[in-house]
Amino acid sequence: MEKAKGHAQVRRVGNWLLDHAMIVIIILAVIYIQTQRPTFLGWASIVNIISLTASRLPMALGIAGAIILTGTDLSAGRVVGLTACMSAALLQAADYPSKMFPGIPQFHPAIMIAGTLVIVMIVGAVIGLVNGFSVAKFGLHPFIVTLATQLITYGVLLLFTNMNGNSGAPISGLSEPFKQFVNGSVVKIGKDQIPIPNFVWYALVLTVVMWFIWNKTRFGKNMFACGSNPEAANVSGVNVAKNTMMVFILAGIMYSITGFIEAARIGSNSPSTGQNYELDAIAACVIGGASLAGGKGSVTKTVIGALTLALIGNIMNLLSVPAYPQEIIMGFIIIVAVFLQVFTDRGKE
Repeated sequence: MEKAKGHAQVRRVGNWLLDHAMIVIIILAVIYIQTQRPTFLGWASIVNIISLTASRLPMALGIAGAIILTGTDLSAGRVVGLTACMSAALLQAADYPSKMFPGIPQFHPAIMIAGTLVIVMIVGAVIGLVNGFSVAKFGLHPFIVTLATQLITYGVLLLFTNMNGNSGAPISGLSEPFKQFVNGSVVKIGKDQIPIPNFVWYALVLTVVMWFIWNKTRFGKNMFACGSNPEAANVSGVNVAKNTMMVFILAGIMYSITGFIEAARIGSNSPSTGQNYELDAIAACVIGGASLAGGKGSVTKTVIGALTLALIGNIMNLLSVPAYPQEIIMGFIIIVAVFLQVFTDRGKE
C-alpha cells in the first residue's frame, strides 16, 4: 500500500516536471546567465524583456484561439503589417512634409487616435470574419484559408503603401501624441528611473480581458469544446460555425491592435512590417503548451511562452550569439517544447 502511494507520488512529481519543464529550464538558464552577466536581471534588462513580450502578446493571444480550434492563422503577420501602415498613415503629423494623406481633416489628437484604432480594428475583424466564415461554412482547412488571406492582405498592403505617389516608401513622421500614447511612460522603476512604455499596460489589460473571455464566458467554454470535439459540441447544442467565426474575428481584432501598437513602437512602417510575426506568435503558443491537436491552451501559459521567447532572445544577444545561429536555436527550442508536450500528454493518460 505504502509502495503504491510512493509510486503515485513519484508519478505526480514527474508529470508536474514535464508539464512545467520549459519553465524549469528557463529558470536554470536565467540563473546561469546571471552568474555570467550580473547586469542581466537589472531593471533596464527586465523592462526591455517585458516590452518585447508586450509588443507581440496581443497577437499571440489572438492566434492561440485559432490553435485551440485545431487550426492556425498564417495571415496574422500581414494583418499586423497592414494595420500598422494604416495607423501610421492616418496619424502622421499635420506638418509632416511627406504626409501620405494631406487632405485628412485634423481633429483633437485623442479623437484621431481613437478613430484610427476603431478603423484598424474593423479591418482586422473583417479579415478574421473572412477566415472564420471560410473555415466554418465551407469546411476549408485553416492553413489553406489563412495562407490565401495572407497573400491577399499582403497585396492590399502593397497597394496601400503605393497610394498617392508614396511608391512603397516607409511611412514615418508620426504625430507626437500618437507616439506618446504608445511609447510614453507614466511609471518608472529602479534607481535610474527606467520608464515602462504605455503599451506594456495596454497588453496587460488585453491579457486580463482575454483571460476573462476564455475562462468566464460561455463563448470561451464553447471554444474549448469546439477544439476538443466539434461533433460532440454540436450535439450538445453549441453552434460550432458561429463560435469558429467569433474566434477568428477576435483574433483579427487582436492582430490589428498589435499593428496599431507596432506602428508607433517602430516609428517607420513599410510593407515588410509584420513579416513572419505569425511564426513567433505560433512559437509562443506552442512553447506555452497550446496543443495543435486542439482543445488545449491557456492565456497564462501563452504569456509565459511569449515571455520565454523574449527572454531567450535577450540571453542570446547578451552572449553575442550571431543572428543566423539564433534562428537555429529557436527552432530547436520549439521542437523540444513540442516533444515535452507530447510526453506530458502521454504521462497523463
